[in-house]
Amino acid sequence: MEWTFAEIPISYKLKPITFCMNPECIFCKIIDGSIPSQKIYETKDVLVFLDIRPLNPGHCLLIPKHHADNILETSEQDVIALMSVVKKIMPVLLKTVGADAFNLSSNCGRAAGQIVFHTHVHLIPRLPADGYKHWQREDDLHDDLQAMAEKIRRALEDAKA
Repeated sequence: MEWTFAEIPISYKLKPITFCMNPECIFCKIIDGSIPSQKIYETKDVLVFLDIRPLNPGHCLLIPKHHADNILETSEQDVIALMSVVKKIMPVLLKTVGADAFNLSSNCGRAAGQIVFHTHVHLIPRLPADGYKHWQREDDLHDDLQAMAEKIRRALEDAKA
């Protein structure tokens, strides 16, 4: 039987849409429900769930529902959706766990510590006495900042061409 969209029974219209494209990806499996997680927030494009190895209470992972290996391969639309969710949930999350600060972090590539190759952002509430140190080097990086800035500006200009 053929129907127009208006005639399609509501149960068919409400069928969940799965965006993931990588059946081997653990985060895609979390999105489709085949791996359990403690989901705390969800939109049509984004899922937020608690990290299974939290650094602090409330440590969450924020992921797009469209699979991409890292943020550089993620669509601009999905990046905007991710950041919109950060602004929406973080004030509530911070209040809930009694924190007034947080780290927002996305490891991009193995050298940066990326383990799961599906774009994700860590939302880590921070407490004054949580014991975690901020990034620091043993010594100063003595690059010529002016030369480095010029090199990057030239590369950005060349990329526009």
